[in-house]
Amino acid sequence: MTPQPQSPPAKITRLQGRAIPLVGNDIDTDRIIPARFLKCVTFDGLGDHVFADDRAQLNGNHAFDQPQYQGATVLLVNRNFGCGSSREHAPQAIARWGIQAIIGESFAEIFFGNCLAMGIPCLLADSATVTALQAQVKADPTATVTVDVANRQVTCGDFSASLILADGPQQMLTQGTWDACGQLVAQADAIAATAERLPYVAWAAA
Repeated sequence: MTPQPQSPPAKITRLQGRAIPLVGNDIDTDRIIPARFLKCVTFDGLGDHVFADDRAQLNGNHAFDQPQYQGATVLLVNRNFGCGSSREHAPQAIARWGIQAIIGESFAEIFFGNCLAMGIPCLLADSATVTALQAQVKADPTATVTVDVANRQVTCGDFSASLILADGPQQMLTQGTWDACGQLVAQADAIAATAERLPYVAWAAA
C-alpha cells in the first residue's frame, strides 16, 4: 500500500513555557526511564514513569513530582545529561511528560540525536547560565522561559543569554526537516513517481 501524504514536520523556531530545574550531572538514561519499562509495545504512557526510581527514592520531593513544576515544558539540566545506554525511550518519556525543549551544559551524543529526531531541541549553555536559570526558576516557578531556537537565545524575565546549537540541527529544527520518516511520508507521491521511472523497480513490479 502506498503511504498517504501527510503534513510536513513542524518548524521549531521558538518555544515558550514554564521550566523545571533538574540539578545534577551524569543523569543517565536508566535513571530517566528504568529498564523494566522498556518492555512496552508503544511509547504510550511512558511519561508516567519518567525518573520512576529517582522519584520513588525522593518520596514526592523530586522536581517532576513537585506541584509548582507541573505543566512545565522546558527542562533545565546540567552536565552529560542522557548518558548511558542508547534507549530512545528516554527522550520519549521526557516528551510524553510534557517537555518540549531542554537546555543543559552538555548532552550525550545519542540522546541528543534521539531528541532531534523527535523535534526536541537540546541547546547548550555554560555552567553559569544553566545555574542562573535553575536558580531563577526555583525562586519563581511561574516564570516564563523563552527558548529562541532560530536565534540561539534564552530569556527568562530580565535574564537573557546565548545558547549553542550546531548549524545542522538548528537548520533541521527551524526548517522543519528534523523528522526523516515524516519527510518521506509527506513526499509519497514524488517518491512513487520517481520509482515508476526506475527500470529496475518497474522490472521487479512486473
